[in-house]
Amino acid sequence: MPLYNPLDMKRFSQQVFEKLGACPEDAYIAADALVRANLEGVDSHGISRLAIYARRMKEGRIQAAPHISVEKKGESVLLVDGDHGLGQIVAAHSVKAGMELAKKTGLAAVAVRNSNHFGTASYFCQMACEQGLGIMAFTNSPPGIAPWGGKKAFFGTNPIAFGFPTGTDTPVIIDMSTSVVARGKIILAAKQGQSIPNGWAMNEQGVETQDAQEALRGAVLPLGGAKGYALALAIEILTGVLSGAAFGPHVKNMYDEHDEKSNIGHFFILFDIEKFMDLSHFKLLIDQFLEEVKSVPKAEGVDEILYPGERRSKEYRRRLDTGIALSEEVEKELRLLGEELELYLPATILI
Repeated sequence: MPLYNPLDMKRFSQQVFEKLGACPEDAYIAADALVRANLEGVDSHGISRLAIYARRMKEGRIQAAPHISVEKKGESVLLVDGDHGLGQIVAAHSVKAGMELAKKTGLAAVAVRNSNHFGTASYFCQMACEQGLGIMAFTNSPPGIAPWGGKKAFFGTNPIAFGFPTGTDTPVIIDMSTSVVARGKIILAAKQGQSIPNGWAMNEQGVETQDAQEALRGAVLPLGGAKGYALALAIEILTGVLSGAAFGPHVKNMYDEHDEKSNIGHFFILFDIEKFMDLSHFKLLIDQFLEEVKSVPKAEGVDEILYPGERRSKEYRRRLDTGIALSEEVEKELRLLGEELELYLPATILI
């Protein structure tokens, strides 16, 4: 697949968002979040989403310049209304407000409604870790998982994420959906005409399938069976019910052709490590902890034990050098989007 310079793609994405009405600061956040996903190897949540975001912005289903309101509801509680803005932008504003509050009170709980798909939860975990804060992040999403024992999607794939700073430039980042796989990977496989592995999803009849299109009409399987279903349910309560956002089948899918807004909900819990112990001491302890984890005797064929976040960091550095690969389908979408907005897709790079 053709390779593109990450900085060129970030600039192109920012220009797209600005052309559609986003302010430069918000456009940068959205572009940075997309390109970082590609750099970390999460291509399903990266540049491949730009065209659909742009289309929904043009239609008004996603507000390009949302009026985001942050209301303090208690000493450590914030309620954010995203005004149906792009999820990356709404979530970034919410986390920034939560970080500011957590540094004052030690802890902040931030419930968010009227948002949209926010990409990778890891992006917001990294924001908090850079400020010496710990974080838990949750979001709901359009129906993707059936209740345990059912065959029709009801819950979103509802990711859960954690972030903890370390003494190095690689924080602990745990970002996982409550499904066996993020639905975005199935969307990307369908877009590229590829099959999916067994154990990922079932069709409308409740039978496992390797056909990505059938899987999108059916349901993704929960992580760990009934345990993943229970986690998805809990996250739906936090992000949808408690925030006042849509929940379950009431969350609208941005890929479907209709005129309704998604009204996705997020929930963030941020905590200031300095309120528990000196941050430098925490970093010494967590580095010791991770070093001991990595020193556990390795199984046959294993070269290195990685802690959550290391693989992303290694891939990030590698792709900064080699570039971002785009499939023919995604490349075509971006080229057409650029022509429509009078922008030029950057040239490919040679390595």
